[in-house]
Amino acid sequence: MEQLIPVNIIVADRSYRIKIKPEEEEEVRRIMKEVNEKIVDFKASYAGKDLQDYIAMALIMYATHPVTSGGKAQASTAPFLQEKLEKLEELINQALG
Repeated sequence: MEQLIPVNIIVADRSYRIKIKPEEEEEVRRIMKEVNEKIVDFKASYAGKDLQDYIAMALIMYATHPVTSGGKAQASTAPFLQEKLEKLEELINQALG
């Protein structure tokens, strides 16, 4: 069985615990940093929206444009990103009820 490690990631000041391959940790943390930066950018650009709107906008951007969204993501990471984004969406939906 594949070795997975638990890591805590932060999305919009909320912590989520996920399990990933050890070799993916650096990339996950880098991407989550970019996602959080995009959330801040969206807050500045689209005042008056709900925090969930900003999160959704950032995650949709990464899910639909994995190669161009952060300027660093590679096409080979697209399936990895998709899987992690789906898990994040599930966790956010559970947290919001």
